[in-house]
Amino acid sequence: MYVRRVDRTELARRIYDAAHLTGTFTLRSGVVSHEYFDKYRFESDPRLLRDIAASCAALVPHGVDALAGLELGGVPLATMISQTTRLPAVYVRKQAKSYGTCRLAEGAEIDDRRLCIVEDVVTSGGAVLDAASELRARGARLGPVICVIDRESGGRDKLAAVDLELFALYTMSELSAAAAAGA
Repeated sequence: MYVRRVDRTELARRIYDAAHLTGTFTLRSGVVSHEYFDKYRFESDPRLLRDIAASCAALVPHGVDALAGLELGGVPLATMISQTTRLPAVYVRKQAKSYGTCRLAEGAEIDDRRLCIVEDVVTSGGAVLDAASELRARGARLGPVICVIDRESGGRDKLAAVDLELFALYTMSELSAAAAAGA
């Protein structure tokens, strides 16, 4: 499959321009921030999402059995990265369904499979930690966590404390620097 090569600095500026908002925002962690990256703005742009996924695909290590996209923002990313890597995608709910199959992860079996968790933005790592705990309880073996943006707010250290390595396409500092250089 042909994968378009994307200039890293150009992609950073495109993500920043599409998704960076200023104002007052309460993050999932409860922290109030004056800047916010609205992941839906880069995930809903087909060209930008394609280029992000192609760049994220390079972060997926060998030996991974499937990509585990976290609800909601990790799902389109995992789907697109799957197209590039040819790895299956598994869609991980915030909590298991209480009806039908009553599954936490949809799309494939996770027991004894090595999963690479895919998330959009990591701040404190709370959503990833919650999902990792549930996935491990269901027999999954976890590899690294891949995200588009690491907000550099302690998530990397919290994930490392439970043996999860974070590979971020960009840190918040890198996005800000690329935007400033392009201004």
